[in-house]
Amino acid sequence: MTATATALGVRSGGGSRPLAGTGTLLRFALRRDRLMIPVWVAVNALMVLSMRNTLRGLYGTAAERAGLVRQMETNSSLRAMVGPVFGDSPGALTAWRVGVYAGALAAVTCLLIVVRHTRDEEESGRQELIASGIVGRRAPLTAALLTAAITCAALALLVTAGLAGHGAAGALALGLGIAGVGMLFATTAAIAAQLTQSARAARGLTAAVLGAAFVLRAAGDSATDDGSSVPTWLSPLGWLENLRPFAGERWWVLLLFAGAALLQGAVAYALAGRRDLGMSFLPARPGPAAGRLGTATALAWRLQRGAVVGWSIGFLLAGVVYGAMTEGAADLVGDNADARRIIERMGGQAGLTDAFLSAMTGMLGLVAALYIVASVLRLHGEETSGRAEPVLANAVGRLRWAAGHLAVAFGGTVLIMLLAGLGFAVGHGGRVGPLLGACLAQVPAVWVIGAVAVLLHGLLPRAAVAAWAVAGAVLLLGWVGPALDAPRAVLDLSPFGHLPKLPGGQMEWTPLLLLTALAAALVTAGLAGLRRRDLVTS
Repeated sequence: MTATATALGVRSGGGSRPLAGTGTLLRFALRRDRLMIPVWVAVNALMVLSMRNTLRGLYGTAAERAGLVRQMETNSSLRAMVGPVFGDSPGALTAWRVGVYAGALAAVTCLLIVVRHTRDEEESGRQELIASGIVGRRAPLTAALLTAAITCAALALLVTAGLAGHGAAGALALGLGIAGVGMLFATTAAIAAQLTQSARAARGLTAAVLGAAFVLRAAGDSATDDGSSVPTWLSPLGWLENLRPFAGERWWVLLLFAGAALLQGAVAYALAGRRDLGMSFLPARPGPAAGRLGTATALAWRLQRGAVVGWSIGFLLAGVVYGAMTEGAADLVGDNADARRIIERMGGQAGLTDAFLSAMTGMLGLVAALYIVASVLRLHGEETSGRAEPVLANAVGRLRWAAGHLAVAFGGTVLIMLLAGLGFAVGHGGRVGPLLGACLAQVPAVWVIGAVAVLLHGLLPRAAVAAWAVAGAVLLLGWVGPALDAPRAVLDLSPFGHLPKLPGGQMEWTPLLLLTALAAALVTAGLAGLRRRDLVTS
């Protein structure tokens, strides 16, 4: 902590007013996130609400819904993926199908918000500048948590209003449950922001806790068909499904979310009061006395290797899980013509097994778009934090500096999709070549999304965060579009709509080459803009 910050009262937290300035910081945070929050909330709400209509079309009669429940009771692999079914009403099936994923997406949104307005601000040095005014010590953390709470409240309101027609109590329970997961991980991120010395580490630590929660829930649900296993109850995502919206709501489960969030929030506030601005309880490991990074690419790899390793492990495990559940998914679809049509619309007109594999590889490709946007925008973070300036002050040109990060971003995409293909082969039991090809065929479309992020960073650096909106829109089109039978022209707005349906479909090189050329053109334009404009430092 600097002597200037100490003299201005940062350490003492504004004397007897530790929350002074919270309202101003809250308005500032909402203004900064005026694009990100509406996009993430809309994507999450639309995912939930569109599934209601999809399931209504797939399982329109009581007999079809009862048959689905009976099949899920004996299908442990699908229970591990989406959880057990507690009722056969349209509302209960909606909560079953998307509840866990909506909760996980709310958790991701909240962890990004909290880390952005706490550790990110300290790491960039802006928090020290803000603290020179009349700002209490705990005001930034409070404003960040209130921003997350407003986000969760908006999501809960949309979900409740959209599903109220199936039962007001169930809709309210699902909305509050999703918001509860979001707030719980918001406070988890608040703790991580106190423990770690970098925003990247705080996000990674919170994401690891979320991943562990998903694994615990999956392991517990695969063992029992009623959500009663110990691993399920150890996971906040398991609490969400055991809230049982539209299936005899267990309102007392909401107390678990409230208690855990309050406890973690108290821990975060206690930690925030015991450390200096910019410091942490888990200090960064000191580097070697003599530098060993001789190139910009080596520096970029050093900065992003943790994220690459984490995404690689996640995609490998996801491939194994999706590959193992392929046959079970085919059995679940059975003779349901509507379900078969949706799978084939997502995965092609090949046999149902190949269509399901194609649909799952496509879903992982959509998720990989989130990786490449995060990796490309690391350029933006390095620039706005001021860390890029001393690097560029040496014998390193802008293009060479940017090329290092882009090599990690675009090359990392190839790596994680390759590992996903290997995971599919392991889980499905063979067919290594076709499954690897199916996963690698997603890469050009992912590259186009990454190239859009490069273009925005190069030409409109202050709007670079809009790349998240592009990735969210593409994810929404890929997830919801086929289920809603969206027109082909709408689906073709996404680069993923032009890819061949592999495995099982015919390989087409032309769209892959065109998408790769488009990505190259966008990257070139973005780098040209970066070379000509001034650096952005805030």
